Amino acid sequence: MAAGECLSKNRILIIADDPVLRSEICSFLVAHGLLVAEAPSLPDAHTQVQKFHPNAVVLDFSSPNGDGRALLERIQDTHSGLPVIALLGQGFPAAATRSLANGAQLLTKPVDLSLLHGALLRVLTNRTARPRLPALAANPRGETVDPFLGNSGIIRRLEELARRVAGSESPILLQGETGCGKGVLANWIHCNGPRSQQPFLDLNCAGLSRELLESELFGHEKGAFTSALSAKQGLLEVAHGGTVFLDEIGDIDLHIQPKLLKVLENRVFRRLGDVRDRSVDIRLISATHRELLELVRQQKFRSDLYFRVNIVPLRVPPLRERVEDIPMLAQHLLGRLAHARGRGEIRLEKSAMDGLLQYSWPGNIRELRNVLERAVLLTEGNHITVHQLQMQSANLMTQPHLNTMGTLKQMERAYISLVLQDEGGSIERSARRLGIARSSLYNKLKRYQIPTHSGLA
Repeated sequence: MAAGECLSKNRILIIADDPVLRSEICSFLVAHGLLVAEAPSLPDAHTQVQKFHPNAVVLDFSSPNGDGRALLERIQDTHSGLPVIALLGQGFPAAATRSLANGAQLLTKPVDLSLLHGALLRVLTNRTARPRLPALAANPRGETVDPFLGNSGIIRRLEELARRVAGSESPILLQGETGCGKGVLANWIHCNGPRSQQPFLDLNCAGLSRELLESELFGHEKGAFTSALSAKQGLLEVAHGGTVFLDEIGDIDLHIQPKLLKVLENRVFRRLGDVRDRSVDIRLISATHRELLELVRQQKFRSDLYFRVNIVPLRVPPLRERVEDIPMLAQHLLGRLAHARGRGEIRLEKSAMDGLLQYSWPGNIRELRNVLERAVLLTEGNHITVHQLQMQSANLMTQPHLNTMGTLKQMERAYISLVLQDEGGSIERSARRLGIARSSLYNKLKRYQIPTHSGLA
């Protein structure tokens, strides 16, 4: 992985004919912030490798829809150095396993998703010393965005503070709403700091169980728990010398918080099932959309850890507080999206720009990018109108039955219900409009007991 590249922005291609297996893996990886594409058959896989330009491939080697070995050999021939993780059935021949091991990492089915994620962490990080492939240099979604694009006073003040603290080693806490660019800013701070030539790895702590989060952070020894068939490095070990970005740090389980505090104060940790401490040298950047001090008052977040991670607090403003930056942001994102698809210059007509300026952007920059990406895909010309933006959700904020006198939870439930209804019950389209992962939307639907139409994804 190139120095300073955010792990969660890597593209992973899942090749498997089993829809349940594909869905399970995709949902898990998307929840961890990875960009994922699916291929149900080997012909589809050939196409996706060329179009999606994955940073790693997960291949169900026992897929009956084609010759997995032939696909693996083709990937090695045309994309030398592209990591492949092969999923093997229990009865896979030993001789074939030995020959396959030269070209891929091996995992046995039924696959342990935490082990799969750990394997991806390792193979992507190990690419640091390898030359970057020209085919992978382009980022089709324009993920790396300058965090300070715009001329508003609020973004200029954020840039001034960020430049002042980037060269330090102190922990930084980024506060701001979902989708406002906290991950982009964390990556920028790393790239402009003293550890820029070392790994930059991130982990979204939201929705992870205590056991999975502990294993992902600290790693485990063989036999530490039932499915621990081999030892695994944790994120802290992989990022040694570099930067760890913990997104949604407020969701970390109380039992794990003292272990993280020990890392920050003493620079040591212990793998699950291990009996000795290991030294580690990392810089921590954390982020949250929640009020950590309120969590401290509720005894859901340790006060000593709060004061340790909050040494340098930076607030990333939501898009509605920097409306004057929208034209520059929109045109920049639009240019990157058009370039990635081999299109000429695409511009926004006045009606489209007016629509962008009038919308409240609850999903912030992530939602802006998604709206523009959809418009680029739907239009064949070089001008985008307000209708091609398909911003039906802009009208939702002014509908009378969205009562602004309710609590934040009631507002969120009402807004999600409206978006879901407007998208005909489609989870995928609704999640895209809301600027969140499908797994996050499913969690919110369950939490708020919002009914869905069965069969719509």
